[in-house]
Amino acid sequence: MTYTRCVSMTRQRGTPASPFTPLQWSCGVLARVEPIPESAAAPIKVLHLARAQAVWQRRGPLLRVAWLLLETLILNNRLVTFSGVRVALLRAFGARIGQRCRLLQPLRVKSPWLLEMGNDCWLGESVWICNQDRVSIGSNVCLSQGVFLTTGSHDVRATMDLQVAPIVIEDGAWISAMCVVQRGITVGRSAVVTPLSVVHKSLAPGGIYGGNPCRFVRSRF
Repeated sequence: MTYTRCVSMTRQRGTPASPFTPLQWSCGVLARVEPIPESAAAPIKVLHLARAQAVWQRRGPLLRVAWLLLETLILNNRLVTFSGVRVALLRAFGARIGQRCRLLQPLRVKSPWLLEMGNDCWLGESVWICNQDRVSIGSNVCLSQGVFLTTGSHDVRATMDLQVAPIVIEDGAWISAMCVVQRGITVGRSAVVTPLSVVHKSLAPGGIYGGNPCRFVRSRF
C-alpha cells in the first residue's frame, strides 16, 4: 500500500500556476499530494478478534432463548401497543420496575435481570438498553426516542476483550432523542442531555449538556 502526504505552499499574486499534480486550492493555498515510501510508514498492528474474551452476567441458555423470543414478539413489536404488557414481561424476567412507567414500542432490552427503574418513567420509541451490566434508572426519568444505553465496550489497545461497567441515571434526568450513553456513566439528578449527544463522562446534577463529546451548556434551573 502507498501512503500519501500533502505538501502545501502559498501562491503569490501574479505567480503562474505550478505544474504539480494533482493540485488542490483551498483558501489561497496550493496543495501537492506526493507518495510516502512504505518503508517510512510505521506499521499498524491488527488485533485478532478471534482471541477476544466476552465475560458478563449471562443467564442459562434456555432463559436467554426464551427472552430472545419474547423480546422479539412483544417488547420489540410495534403492533403490541400496551405498555403494561411490556412492563409485566420485563418484571417476569427479573427487571425491577416501579409504578406508572410508560414504555413505548418498539423497545429493546438485552438483559432484563440487570435493569432497575423507579416510578413514573417514560421510555420513547426505539429505546435500546444494551445492558451486559446493571442499568439503574431513577424515578421521573425520560429516555426519548432512539436513546441507546450501552454498558459494554472493548479493550481497544490490547485484546479487544469485552469491558463492562454499570450505568446510573438519577431521578428527574432527561436523555433526549438519539443520544448515546456509554458504560460506567452516572447522569446526575435532573440533568438534561440534548439530542444526538454522546455521553462519555459522568454528568453533574442540574445541568444541561450536549454535543459529541458531551459538554456542559448551562444550568437547567
